[in-house]
Amino acid sequence: MTEPTFAGVADGLRAAVPFVRTLGLEFLELSAARAVVRLPDQEPVHNHVGGPHAGAIFTLGESATGALVLANFAKVMDRATPLAVRAEIRYVKLARGPVTAEAMLGRAAGEVLAELDAGERPEFPIDVTVRTEDGTVTTEMSVLWTLRPNR
Repeated sequence: MTEPTFAGVADGLRAAVPFVRTLGLEFLELSAARAVVRLPDQEPVHNHVGGPHAGAIFTLGESATGALVLANFAKVMDRATPLAVRAEIRYVKLARGPVTAEAMLGRAAGEVLAELDAGERPEFPIDVTVRTEDGTVTTEMSVLWTLRPNR
């Protein structure tokens, strides 16, 4: 399988995950080490204080991790299914306006693939930082993913 392209990952997530389309998430950057996704400021996803709803921020962060998973592991999806195992999120400051999530892979992809090749079910963390346009950190998140071998 060929390496996924940035546009291919973004289009694939929009096609496979209707909520990504609903929120209007914008995929800004994607590499093997990092994904950056933006949630535009939209009144329908605001909370009671006029910022993005906590659920929308969670989806933004989780979507950034999903893009990073696809960038690194799409080539093994014929033999393993990527699944989020658990997530932890900490809302540290009220967000206003558009917010951007930056996801960073917490383990080397080669280590994860070596465990999969050895017949194991590897787990790997992806850390996310959500910021406002002026760079203020509003949310910190970590999602633990696994590659479940297909039977």
